[in-house]
Amino acid sequence: MAPLKRKPKVLASRPVVLDLSSGIGDEGVSDDALSGSTGVGRGTAHTGLHQLGPGRREVDPDVRRRAAAIAAQLTLPRPARRRATRPGGGPARSLPFSGGSDELDLDRTIEIMQERPRPTDEDVVVREPRTDRRSVVLLVDVSGSMRGERLLATAAVVGAICQELATSRLGILAFWSEAAWITRLDQRTQPMAVIRDLLELPGAGLTNLAFPLELAANAHRAAGSPAPETVLLSDCVHNAGPDPRGFVGRAGRLGVLLDATDEHDSDLAADLSRLGGGRLRVVRSPDDVPTAVRGLFLR
Repeated sequence: MAPLKRKPKVLASRPVVLDLSSGIGDEGVSDDALSGSTGVGRGTAHTGLHQLGPGRREVDPDVRRRAAAIAAQLTLPRPARRRATRPGGGPARSLPFSGGSDELDLDRTIEIMQERPRPTDEDVVVREPRTDRRSVVLLVDVSGSMRGERLLATAAVVGAICQELATSRLGILAFWSEAAWITRLDQRTQPMAVIRDLLELPGAGLTNLAFPLELAANAHRAAGSPAPETVLLSDCVHNAGPDPRGFVGRAGRLGVLLDATDEHDSDLAADLSRLGGGRLRVVRSPDDVPTAVRGLFLR
């Protein structure tokens, strides 16, 4: 694996998790999924947008309109209905072992074990029947490097994904050196509300990619996601916390949408998508967004 582009800062305190969603903890996702349990320590959960205090961003109405216009251009294909090739499911897909499959994906398992001298059960990859219903957690980078036009495009992409995955279980987690749940897997997603919250989050701080990956894994596990998927929207310039490559494979299939409009780490993005068994798509301008997003979700 390639070295990280930046030397990550060692965090002196445990990451904090805000919860900007509603209906916390009542429908299927435990507080463990919210606060997390990671190699950087157990996060602390706080509730409500008021936790942002004076750091909350004031949003120009024109920015909202531009985000909505970009989102309207994106039309993701809905999961196609497929004929099952085995009892109880459709064509097989590769996923980390979770105790429910006896068909080993030998090639992917060997590849991961070559990268990790001390593999865990979750590093064993198995073949599971593909299902039409998705369970997706979107990890949205709102760190200091993702301000301005970058955050505008990211918010628009998230809004479009919310619209097109309306029948799926969808969670949205914004992150920087810490993290904030915008929508959790047990909740209905309102696209424009998600865009509003993302735009109002203060774009500041370092980028810790490991923490949101662990939180996504916890959320999928607590929700009992049968075919979990995680999508990372970021420039992948990791500069705080442990190496995120050690956290891949625990949150189902990981796809990466790399923002390359400014500084970015394409080597780390490639490693994350490869180890996560997903696709990597690159955005160099807003015009790339529709094709890149569609490419992540094509089956």
